[in-house]
Order: sequence, then C-alpha cells, then structure tokens
Amino acid sequence: MQANLYALGAIALWASLASLGVSLTHIPPFLLTGIALVIGSVPAWPLVLRDPSQWRIPLRTLALGVYGLFAYHFLLFIALRHAPPVEANLVNYLWPLFIVVLAPVVLPGVALRLPHVLAALLGFGGAAVAITGGRELSASLSWGYLAAGAAAFIWATYSLLTKRVATFPTTAIGLFGLVSGLLSLLCHVLLEPAASLQGRDWALLAVLGLGPLGASFYLWDKALKLGDARHIGILSYLTPLASTSLLVLVSGRAFSASLALATAMIIGAAVLGMRAR
Repeated sequence: MQANLYALGAIALWASLASLGVSLTHIPPFLLTGIALVIGSVPAWPLVLRDPSQWRIPLRTLALGVYGLFAYHFLLFIALRHAPPVEANLVNYLWPLFIVVLAPVVLPGVALRLPHVLAALLGFGGAAVAITGGRELSASLSWGYLAAGAAAFIWATYSLLTKRVATFPTTAIGLFGLVSGLLSLLCHVLLEPAASLQGRDWALLAVLGLGPLGASFYLWDKALKLGDARHIGILSYLTPLASTSLLVLVSGRAFSASLALATAMIIGAAVLGMRAR
C-alpha cells in the first residue's frame, strides 16, 4: 500500500506536466528540461552536504540514472518535434505496458500472468481513449513515432533496472537529475538558439522542476523500491487520464464521453492488476 501511495504521488505530479508545458512552449525544449532537472535536484543538496556518501554510487548506477532521465526526455522531445504531438504522446504512454510485460524478463522471480496482460491491454486502451478523445490515429509513418517508442522503452527499462543494480539511496536521484540537467543544457548550447527568460518563466520552471521533473522522480524511486513493478506499471495508466483531465479543466472544455469511458477502463485495469498475484 505504501508503494502505491508513492506511485500515486508521482502520477499526480506528472499529471501537471502537460499543463505547465503549455505555458512554457516558447522556451527551447532542452533549455526547459535542463533548468527543470537541475532545479529538481536541489532538494537533495542539503542531505548530500550533510552526508556526501549518498552521492558516492557506482558509475554503472549513475549511467543508469542518466539513461533514464536524460535519454528519455531527449527522445521524447525529438518525437514531439517530428510526429503529431497527440500520437507521439500516445506512443510514449506505452511505458506502463512495457513495465508490466518486461518485468518477468528483467526481474528474476517475477511471473507474468494472464490478469496482468489483460489489465495492461485494458489500461493502454483507456490511455488511448483519454489522449485521442476517440479519434482515429493518423496512419502516416514518421520516425518521430520510433523516437516516442524508444522513449517509452527507456523509461520502462530504467524503472525496472533500478531494481537490478546495487541498492542506492533515493537521494542519488538528485545526482541523476543534476547530471542529466547539465547534459540537457549542453544540448541547448549546441543545438538550440539562445533564449531570454522572464520572471514568470522562472516561476513556472521552479514549479516544473520541483514537481513533475523533480519530486516525482524521488517518489517513483521509493515506489519501485517498495512495490511490485507490475502493479505500479498498471497503476501508471492513471497518468495520461489525470493529465488529460487537468488539461480539460484548465482549458474550460467539457468532460467528454470518451474521457468518462477512459476513466472506467483505466480504473478497471488498475483494479484487475492489483488483484492479480
């Protein structure tokens, strides 16, 4: 139960990512990601100053953290630039499904049962309805879709592989974010035009960094350390639903029948997945 609460906390923070992003679309994506990830690492700094050993982790573990935080966001932004955003986001939300079905491959002693498969498929169907609003996806091919699929695979495998490396303190997530943020800023310098930021931009970046690109990672790490990756993966289908619902509220649009259907499908998937042992 404690693991599920940590996961729900991360999901709640990730739900605000799209709404915050709408207000920051004028900022180059690597600059946005870099600043937010560095800010997200700040809460770990006081703990590390008291006990520097919390950031003394194997290079392999640090590489895994950068793989998860930096590579995921890099590929996601590439996908959003080269494929229609709705479709790209839908492909990106394959990561909960990947967590469920890859858990037996990556984690020893974990079995995948039929209820897990059914719950994963039901949850993905609900995510699709929530994001697309019942519209058909474009059949046009784009390598942006490949980048989105790769991003989903990276986040799922990162999440699972954190259970395979030597145990590390959750504080080390701050190091992952700091290094990933600096790499993103380097990408900004090399690949993007310079941008000037206003006071409102910095305030929103602080919220973004301390929330969906900061505290969420610490909560997610605690959830994975304490819980069943299959159950957490299925519960993660609440992310696109919550994100879409928040966007509906912010934009003032009506709560559609397709979103209500998505709610029923995703809650049903979560219940089915949680009951499977």
